[in-house]
Amino acid sequence: MAQCTAPSRGHRTASGRANCPACGGTGYSRSYPSYSYGGGSSYSGGGSSYSSTSRGSGGGSRRTRSGRSVAYTSTEWRTVEPFTRKASEQAQAHPERRDLFLCHAWDDREGSAKELHGYLKANGASVWFSEEDLPLGSLMIREIDKGLRNSRVGIVLVTPALLKSIEAEGVAEKELAVLLSSRRVIPVLHGVTFNDLNDVSPMLASHAGLSTKDSSLDNVAAKVAAAAAALPEA
Repeated sequence: MAQCTAPSRGHRTASGRANCPACGGTGYSRSYPSYSYGGGSSYSGGGSSYSSTSRGSGGGSRRTRSGRSVAYTSTEWRTVEPFTRKASEQAQAHPERRDLFLCHAWDDREGSAKELHGYLKANGASVWFSEEDLPLGSLMIREIDKGLRNSRVGIVLVTPALLKSIEAEGVAEKELAVLLSSRRVIPVLHGVTFNDLNDVSPMLASHAGLSTKDSSLDNVAAKVAAAAAALPEA
C-alpha cells in the first residue's frame, strides 16, 4: 500500500497532495496551521508567536495585560491584526520599547486624550503621553522624537481639534508625519468621521482604524491595548 509523504502534518499545498502516492486524487487532506491573515490566523517568526481564532462573525479575540478579554468584529480584526503582528515582532526585537505612542491635539491634552490614556493604562498598556513624559524645561520636539522612536505602535486620536492642528501644521502634524512613515499607526476617531478625516488627511484616512461612533472610548482603548500587548490569544 502506498504511504503518505506527509503523514504527520498533512500536505501544505494542493500540488504536494496531488503528487502524493497515497493521497493524490482522493480529495483527502489533513489539517495544518493556517498562515493567512484574516478571520482566524496564526503567525510565527523571529522567535515570537501569536494566534487568533475565529469567533462568530469572523472576528478575533485577544486579552489585555490586565486580563480583560476583548472580542473583535471581523472588520475590527482586519484593522488591528497587522498591528498585533507588528507588536509581537517589535516586542521580540525591542523589549524595552513602550507598547504605544499617543498622538493627539494640544487642545485635547486635558480632555479626550487624557481620558484615552487613562483607559489604555487601566488595560495594562505602556503608553508615551506628552502630559506625563515631557520633562519640564525639555525641548518638546526632541522628547517627542524619542517617544516615537521608543514605541512599538502609534495611536492617533482623531478629534475636531486634531483636524484643526493638522491643517495648521502644528506639532501633532509633525508627529503624524513620522508615524505615517513607520506604517505602524492606528487612527482612533472620536467625534469625527472618516469622511471628515479624508477631507484633511487622505493619507491618514487610508489607514484602517477604530471609531467611538458605535462604541465607548473605554472599549476602543481595550481593543487597542489588547492588539499591542503581544500576548497569546484570549
